[in-house]
Amino acid sequence: MSGPIAVTGSTGVLGGLVARDLADRDVAQRLLVRTPTKAPQLPNSTVHRSSYSDGTGPVEALGGVDVLFMVSASESEDRLAQHRAFVDSAAASGVRHIVYTSFAAAAPDATFTLARDHYATEEHIKASGVDWTFLRDGFYIDFMEAMVGDDGVIRGPAGDGRASIVARADIARTATAVLLNPAAHVGRTYDLTGPEALTLSEVAATIARVRGRKISFHDESAEEAYRSREKYGAPDWQVDAWVSTYTAIASDVMADVSGDIEAVTGTAPMSFETYLRSTPR
Repeated sequence: MSGPIAVTGSTGVLGGLVARDLADRDVAQRLLVRTPTKAPQLPNSTVHRSSYSDGTGPVEALGGVDVLFMVSASESEDRLAQHRAFVDSAAASGVRHIVYTSFAAAAPDATFTLARDHYATEEHIKASGVDWTFLRDGFYIDFMEAMVGDDGVIRGPAGDGRASIVARADIARTATAVLLNPAAHVGRTYDLTGPEALTLSEVAATIARVRGRKISFHDESAEEAYRSREKYGAPDWQVDAWVSTYTAIASDVMADVSGDIEAVTGTAPMSFETYLRSTPR
């Protein structure tokens, strides 16, 4: 690599983990952030104000960069348009390789509605002519406890479906490994999963066992799920995404367990129980 690695999302959890890992290895990097005052202060790094919807800003910020770590933008109705504009800026600036955080089972008709945007982003990156690597992670292990309501119940139409949930820390160290040797991963799509596929009943039981709380799972119907979320007043696209989180689990589309994290990094990913026990509440 002749230039710095550009890292987006360093003010968030995943991008921040990658940026800190690269800094610990004394790798030169350029942190692209919307709010520079919130960027982590890391050695051998420079901070550049830039956002996915920033017009020509990314072209200037990415000048001289060969490899870009592109963390998907925050959920919004126009996220795909933001992604496309940013990819176009990266290609125009001379970026040679994009490492993109996609999503498991990304497809134009994916059950999880937000995975459709990820598929379209992948296709746009491929069409840009830039080398690429896609990191398709599933639902975060880190997010599971947030699904528990104040009454100790996880509610959603997931049935007995399984999902191979994965820790952000394992995704981040896989991304770092790819960024350190991008040529070895050109044109590869990696499925980043945990070591097991769990039902939400098993997720609830694991939280209960580790935290010493009474936690359970209630399998809503799709109609119940939409009604129970009406109170938040969210736009239709967002409610569809929330409900399809559970229907995607029910479909078992994320049930497969992959060995890609261990293959890329040499270390197996952590289990849900291991994560909980290493993350006290």
